[in-house]
Amino acid sequence: MASALSRALKLPGKKGSELGEYDPLTQADSEDDSEEDDLVLSYPRNGLGRDSCLGAGSGRSGRFVDEMLDDEEDDDWREHMPSLEGDDSKGLQYRDQRRGSGSHVGSGLGVLSTDAEAKRMRMTHIIRTTAFLVPLVCATLLVLLCAFLIPCQKGKLRPQWERALGEAGGITPPALALWDVDDDSVEDVLLGVTEWPNDTLPTQANKVYSAVALSAGSGQILWKNTMRERVMYIQCGLQVSAQKSQVCLLISKSTLTAVNGTTGKALWSLQPKNIESQAVVLPDLQGDLVPDLLIATLPADAALDLSLTLISGQTGEKLGRSVPFNISGQGKLIGPLLHKTQQEAYYILFGLGNIKAISLCDVYVRVTGKMPFSPELRKKDPGWEGLKARTNSSTLIHIFGGAENVAFLLPRVVGYDSDHNNLDTLSNMNSTKSDWVLVYGTSKLSVLRQKDLRKDWTFTSPPIHSQPASGHFNDDGVLDILLQHSANGVMKVQIIDGANGRLLWSAEFVCPRLDLESTTISTSTGHSAFLFWASDPIINVTNTTVPPSVTAGEPLVRKLFLLHPTFPTILLELNSTTDTAVTSAVTFDEHQEDASYITVSSRPTPGSRPIACVVKSMGLKAAIPNGKMIRLAEDKKTENIVKPSAFEVNTFFRHLVFKH
Repeated sequence: MASALSRALKLPGKKGSELGEYDPLTQADSEDDSEEDDLVLSYPRNGLGRDSCLGAGSGRSGRFVDEMLDDEEDDDWREHMPSLEGDDSKGLQYRDQRRGSGSHVGSGLGVLSTDAEAKRMRMTHIIRTTAFLVPLVCATLLVLLCAFLIPCQKGKLRPQWERALGEAGGITPPALALWDVDDDSVEDVLLGVTEWPNDTLPTQANKVYSAVALSAGSGQILWKNTMRERVMYIQCGLQVSAQKSQVCLLISKSTLTAVNGTTGKALWSLQPKNIESQAVVLPDLQGDLVPDLLIATLPADAALDLSLTLISGQTGEKLGRSVPFNISGQGKLIGPLLHKTQQEAYYILFGLGNIKAISLCDVYVRVTGKMPFSPELRKKDPGWEGLKARTNSSTLIHIFGGAENVAFLLPRVVGYDSDHNNLDTLSNMNSTKSDWVLVYGTSKLSVLRQKDLRKDWTFTSPPIHSQPASGHFNDDGVLDILLQHSANGVMKVQIIDGANGRLLWSAEFVCPRLDLESTTISTSTGHSAFLFWASDPIINVTNTTVPPSVTAGEPLVRKLFLLHPTFPTILLELNSTTDTAVTSAVTFDEHQEDASYITVSSRPTPGSRPIACVVKSMGLKAAIPNGKMIRLAEDKKTENIVKPSAFEVNTFFRHLVFKH
């Protein structure tokens, strides 16, 4: 006991000053303890080997003894835990002995070796941790840097492809429509084609007419349907309950054919003859849960009247008889268009150089001799019906007309054009309730309000030859209007404020010698991108000056320009060609938020072969990085504005996202 207390207090222990001195008072108590001390010293600590000069035991026998003592010490410690406050503190002695805190034998060398080894282990641990963390931090910073500097693509960019299909059909644009026929969520291209059989002389008698569906991704032919006449219109989106896929309509002069949109297989056919218009999709008139159709027919004999014909969308059968209307006037056929008034009443708009209207209920009664089954179809708008008094007519409602013929009447909806007039209800929902863009007298542009049929404003310009396009140029939320006109070898492009008819943007170009509609595309900025064809921009040209490139007799290069309102003084030239574009449209990819510009052009061919019809698809996101930036002449409003740098413009267009 005295020996244990002496070690705990770090006092001289039981051994005397002389070797071998005998102490009868402590010998009995310290005999076992001395043996344990020797055994404790022989246990390897902090790297000291069992064969060290300080160890009393070595080899396997020493290790076995050490383990036995460790177990005994643990048992003694547990037994004496409750008696720590008493005189029996042997448990504390054993714990101190195991820790080596009070050992007086070999303490010098053991402590020094233990401290050095601990420092070495700590240094090794620090070096290993540093060697692991430094590359990890560097790799993380490199990944974050790349993530911010390199924009991630959602998928592959839309590919560019070109395909020649038959001959160009003169000055009349071929039928063009867009619809997803292969169910890949991307709108494909449907086109009317004219061609000759191989090894035959091209004559009017042996022409072959067909409608072809091309994959939007590769330009490969998905299906082909042969027709007896040239295809005038192609429309898709009619949902027939018996068909899983939606139906496409192929319209020629005397035949209306419905085909399966996926396979091109004919479903039904009708021959009303003298078809003059596209088909108008109507609400279900028969109660078979399938939308029905309306077309206008106009015989070549001027003495005969314009007629309206109702057709079953389910079976293709003619409903009742065709109803003629005596419409005074001459000029371009307007409509027919379906309009739904604020009173939820349906009306049909149509005319020749003027605009008339008749309720859908009256058309159905005159065609079938009975009232529509649905109360919704029986509605009439009192405000519209009151307009009959102007012409003393009991049937037709006078909407607009006079000495100046109407050239265009189209709903003021983004992206609406004749080539994208689909038959699905969703696509036509906005157009049936919108105001109209009205072009009349060849040089006057107005917005006709559908709520009261009055003109909002009027803008006068040189003669307008192509259909205007609607898009958002400023931030007032009202659709603005892009129009173009050509005279004296100069083409002028203008954007008119849809809210008040004021000029927002204007530029002059060399006349491209083509009459092609412009296109607008919605973007993620809330504005629209405007696409149009022209030639080189003109600076300081007078009305009597003809650009040199027009008079030189050289091939005229036609260019596709993209204008975005964010940079009104900059045009992006996406494409240039000597081909003559005759019609165009834009197809969208919702997943990649991209769009493709589809162009149908006529291209001269060597020899005596007819001019080829070439279909070309160009992905806009892929074309923008390769586009050429054109700075326009600045006016007084923009001359004091800081010019954007090329890097700023390129960065903006590279991150531009297109929306349907």
